[in-house]
Amino acid sequence: MKVYISADIEGTCGIVDWEETNLHDPQATYHKEQMTKEVNAACLGANDLGCEDIFVKDAHGSARSINPSMLPENTRILRGWARNPHMMMAGIDEGFDASMFIGYHSAASEDGNPLAHTMNSVEYDYIKLNGMILSEFIMNAYTSIYYGIPVAFLSGDEMLCENAKKIFPNIVTVAVSKGIGNGSVSIHPNLAVKRINEGVKEALSGDLSRHMIKLPEKFEIEIKFRNHFKAYRASFYPGVEKLDSQTIKFVTNDYYEFLRMFLFI
Repeated sequence: MKVYISADIEGTCGIVDWEETNLHDPQATYHKEQMTKEVNAACLGANDLGCEDIFVKDAHGSARSINPSMLPENTRILRGWARNPHMMMAGIDEGFDASMFIGYHSAASEDGNPLAHTMNSVEYDYIKLNGMILSEFIMNAYTSIYYGIPVAFLSGDEMLCENAKKIFPNIVTVAVSKGIGNGSVSIHPNLAVKRINEGVKEALSGDLSRHMIKLPEKFEIEIKFRNHFKAYRASFYPGVEKLDSQTIKFVTNDYYEFLRMFLFI
């Protein structure tokens, strides 16, 4: 078995403030370690089922938050940013048997996490796909499906986990926190690690095809920028329509073309 893991930090257990996510902030030291522990728990769960190869994308901030020495020896980790349309899914291809997502969070404009955002915490009021608020999880999970890879597991905040099941009914999820206003209630970090390990084993057991879904036939993307001039600039990308001073629209039948557009705007 060959597994792909994309890991973020704003959906890890206990995190609640932006300072705790910054690479060089002293407050971030603990949370980077917790992020690493949660990714490690997922890796160990996969290895308990005989996984031979695990590819980890450190997908937060500078992409240098995970301590590779704390992961099993059969892991490969992509640190830093490739700067290609796969973004938080860089390194993915058709050769994986399943994908998993650790430490993910609710989308921009949602209240499931005090750190809720989509791809950039200061650029967008929201991103919608076919009328649905788009989270980083759905964006990246669709990338997995695009390459024929089942989406097996997700950990993060409670709202994200609930929303994920509306799109991926058979996905196994572990909610480690619940946002309340600008705060968050989290389970014990050790319990989060334990539940992620157990959840991954459940997710990767049996027929992995149960985690596959069919992508929509058409992708209508709406992006509302916080700054009007960002929407103006984006409107010059081929196929982009400016709806109002802050909002653009892009329609495609090929999901990769959406990813390409998003990279360049």
